[in-house]
Formats: sequence, C-alpha cells, structure tokens
Amino acid sequence: MFHVKLHGQDAIARNPDEHLVTHRIKLPRRVVERPLRQVGKRLLMALGVLALTTFIVWIDRGGYHDNSDDGLDFLDAAYYSTVTLSTTGYGDIVPYSDSARLCNILLITPLRVLFLIILVGTTLEVLTERTREEWRLNRWRSNLREHTVVVGFGTKGRSAIQTVRATGLKAEQIVVVDPSAKVVDAATAEGYAGVVGDATRSDVLLRAEVQRARQIIIATQRDDTAVLVALTARQMNRGAKIVAAVREEENAPLLRQSGADAVITSASAAGRLLGLSCLSPSAGMVMEDLIQQGSGLDLVERPVIKAEVGLGVRETEDLVVSVVRGHRVLGYDDPAVGKLQLMDRLITIVRASPQATVTPDARPSPPGGGIRA
Repeated sequence: MFHVKLHGQDAIARNPDEHLVTHRIKLPRRVVERPLRQVGKRLLMALGVLALTTFIVWIDRGGYHDNSDDGLDFLDAAYYSTVTLSTTGYGDIVPYSDSARLCNILLITPLRVLFLIILVGTTLEVLTERTREEWRLNRWRSNLREHTVVVGFGTKGRSAIQTVRATGLKAEQIVVVDPSAKVVDAATAEGYAGVVGDATRSDVLLRAEVQRARQIIIATQRDDTAVLVALTARQMNRGAKIVAAVREEENAPLLRQSGADAVITSASAAGRLLGLSCLSPSAGMVMEDLIQQGSGLDLVERPVIKAEVGLGVRETEDLVVSVVRGHRVLGYDDPAVGKLQLMDRLITIVRASPQATVTPDARPSPPGGGIRA
C-alpha cells in the first residue's frame, strides 16, 4: 500500500456525489433548441393547422350536412376538423356540395397530412434518438485511434488541451474524462468527446478507449486520485505516454512509480516561476512564453535529420537546448553528447509558426524515468 499526503483544499476536494454519477459517453453536438421548446413549437403548429381547418369548414358550412340537425355551427366545424385531421371520421358530418368536396380535396386533405407529419414526426424523432446516438458512438469508437485522453477538465486540463492543440492536434482526437456531468457538458460544448465517470475505474477508461490512446494527461484535483488513475491507465496501455500533475512535490515519486512518464508539481512550478520573475521579470516573461505553445518562442522536440548526423550540437541550424538519447536527456553542453546520432531527438527553441504540426513523439521512457519538473 502507498500513502499520499494531502494538504489544504485537497482534503475536501472530493465531490460527495461522485458515487451517484453514472458514467456515460457524451459526443460533441450542436443543440439548436431545447427539446421542450421544439415539442412546444410543434404542438403550436398542430393547433394552428386545426384552427385553419376549422375556419375553412366554417366559411363553407353551407356545403356540409349534419345528421343530427340541418345547421352547422362553429362547434360543429371544430368537431369535424378534429375528427377529420385525426383520421377518425365518424361520418356524422359530411360534405355534400361540390364546393365542400373540392375544398376537402385541395385543402383539408393536405392539412390532414401536415397535421400527421407534425405529430408523428415528433414521436419518431424521440424513438430514433437513441438509435442515432448508438450509431454515432459505434462510429466514434471505430475511428478513434492514437488520441489524447485528458482526465480532469479544470484549469490544468484546459491549459494542457490548449497547449497540445496549438501544435496541430484536432478536437476530434481529444477525449475528456471527468466525474462531473456539467464539466463534461462544457467540454463537449467546445468540441471534445467526454466521458462522465470516475477515471480510477477501468470500465470508465475503457469507454474513453484508453487502451488505444497515444498519450494520457492526468490533471485531477487530488494527488491520490492521480496516482490511482496512472496505475489503472498504465495497466491498460503499456505504450502510451502518461503525464500527470500533482499539488505536493512529495507525491511526485508515487506518480512515477505508478507509471507516469513525466510528473509536474503544479505548486512548485508556479512558485519557481514566481521566484524567477521576482529576480528577473524579463527572464520570467521568456519562460512563460516558452511554455505557452503557439505564440512567440516554443520548445519543440524533433528527430535528428540525416544531414545533421555526425555534427555537433552547435553546428545545427536550430537552437538546441537538450539531446534525447535513449532514455537520457543530455544538456547541449554535456560532453557525453559528442556527435549527433540518427536515433537522437533534439529539444530546440523555435519561433512559433501558425503552420506548426504535431511532431512524432518518441516512445515513452519506462516508468520511473520521467523528467521531474
């Protein structure tokens, strides 16, 4: 067993209703109107058709015959319109003049069809909604490959998504997992697929297709939750790159032992940036620019091209910060770098470009080999 020490708001961050949430998948959708408003509009349309039919029959009431009496008042016209549009047709009121029969052919019959379309169409739409949703889910599952799973859609999760999307990742390749239905609704409103449920459960991660994911971002509110999610995700997907955030630095080793490739201590990282900005505001601005993808200067990891094989780090055209060789990250001035090799990867500083695309990632290091923030 492991022990995770919690401080401050972490101890009360758990949602007391988490055990009541039913995990389900929510795909992005464009909601034009609320369902009740749509049904209300269709009922008003049906009532309008009924009123129009009643008016038409009332205008030509002299051409109709009522078996109970000779006259046809407004109530009789409304009664005839109702039984006619509903295709009931008792036959107690019938058109007998040529004009009334022609009116039934040209006006009443089309209105009857329109009336049925409005009411039956509403019923069919309700009945086929589940079928359409199941079809969308099946197609989504079959097309989902090499995607990114983000556990937690708070401030950290949103910022992480913005960063990976700045490198060219499409919204269709992102799946958000969160125990709050409202949070998942916010994610689907931005175009991401969402899964409502507890990400520490393997069945919830299966719904997010974690076993086929390329990378997993863990941005939960609690450190112990992040550890459990990392354990479950690594068990289900041995090859995915897993990055996680923790609040307390003493919990970072547990995340690495649980299978995370990289662990970011959010509180310490923010504190370091604050301290750097205090010592040198300009340096702080540069660091903030580097970690904000898509604008200004960006940190980019790329493979060594054939033309660079055998060159020194300073002989390349890009500004190289580090060299990734195997499972080691070597500084640009490390004597062990020597000459660049074909299997090396370079971490460089480049000017952000709107046409930037996602660079192929190297396979993740084994658990415990992540870079400490």
